[in-house]
Amino acid sequence: MQLIGADGGNLGEVSINDALLLAEEAGLDLVEISPNANPPVAKILDLGKLKYANQKKAAEARKNQKVIEIKEIKMRPNIDDHDYETKMKAVRRFFEEGDKVKLTLRFRGREMAHMELGMQLLNKVREETAAIAKVEAEPKLEGRQMMMVLAPR
Repeated sequence: MQLIGADGGNLGEVSINDALLLAEEAGLDLVEISPNANPPVAKILDLGKLKYANQKKAAEARKNQKVIEIKEIKMRPNIDDHDYETKMKAVRRFFEEGDKVKLTLRFRGREMAHMELGMQLLNKVREETAAIAKVEAEPKLEGRQMMMVLAPR
């Protein structure tokens, strides 16, 4: 097997027994780094320190990742202008935070006869957010609700 010393220097090809003796003399562990290589590569090092360093690296990677949430905005097809602007402000804030937005339009009573109003509203939202978001799920009707999912660019 190919052996790498505690100082990082290459000690060349050594038998497994000799490598174990060298590691024992140094008071460290013999760790197989690359078992599939020809010949296999092992290194003399402190296994506890290696595990600790890997644990720290994994924790740092977890800390830096962002969990993408789906935020829901509920509207009605005959929403007023000011209410619409307030909802759009929230949508923009969600995109800045890196979250996806699910727009839900709920139809009640006779509003079901005017689906085109809902499509117009969702298309208006799509046009206003075109620069900062892309449509992930096209508007579709499920029962009395029409839904569309937008994701940040």
